[in-house]
Amino acid sequence: MNSRCALVSKIIPFSCVDGPGSRLALFLQGCNLRCKNCHNPWTMGRCNDCGECVPQCPHQALSLSEGKVQWQSDVCQQCDTCLHLCPQQATPMAQVMSVEQIIQQINKVAPFIEGITVSGGEATTQLPFICALFQRIKETPELRHLTCLVDSNGELPITGWEKLRPVCDGVMVDLKSWDNGAHLALTGKGNTRIKQSIQWLAQQRMLSELRLLEIPGQTDYLQGSDVLSAVISELGDTPVRLNAVHAHGVYGEAKSWRSAGPQDVEAVSQALQARGITRIIPPALYL
Repeated sequence: MNSRCALVSKIIPFSCVDGPGSRLALFLQGCNLRCKNCHNPWTMGRCNDCGECVPQCPHQALSLSEGKVQWQSDVCQQCDTCLHLCPQQATPMAQVMSVEQIIQQINKVAPFIEGITVSGGEATTQLPFICALFQRIKETPELRHLTCLVDSNGELPITGWEKLRPVCDGVMVDLKSWDNGAHLALTGKGNTRIKQSIQWLAQQRMLSELRLLEIPGQTDYLQGSDVLSAVISELGDTPVRLNAVHAHGVYGEAKSWRSAGPQDVEAVSQALQARGITRIIPPALYL
């Protein structure tokens, strides 16, 4: 796969939950974390063409040809049987798309949206593609009004953010847990690099939003509210978005975790506000 192509799992032409205003949301396949609570776990891996999903498809939308799994979009009924069976936590429906193909999709909706958000999986695992796409948008007169945002887990090293900086208008970063050990337990990796990314992006005025996902009994925002608030206060006027975990779409042990309700999120919000953090965005809804 060259730098001007990416493995795309989904395109939503009009999204109101992936940044400010109405936006085209582009979801790239593959992630470098293994979050137990991931609501889209089939975006983590990449299809290795094992073929296990092919005979299980109830609509015969999958086939094997020359050792490759082939997906027929016109036959598929979006039942997601293949997603739940995949041992790689991947999807056979992901498609390799070029910058030109994505630009064609953007052109169809450009007059009606405020920007584009690239998400995942983890978008920055396909960094050269993002840089090329954003550069193309900035160079196209009909698209220059669109803001270019990235929704990220923050695992990209600073050298990667430096490559993205000239063409990116902002980054929304998830901090899964403040304590490194708790983060490791939740995601399979520590959060040292993520904290570095958050601080660097804020210094460059690229941090559009810091996101905290409350998971009752798992995250430690309340216990670490003193040091967390001190760090957030150093991020300038970056808004903090509080999200509430729910079991929809998750696999494994996280299916049995209690969903976060208004009382759980409000406790975190009050702890932050008591320590001087005022730009807090509550969840739009609870499931």
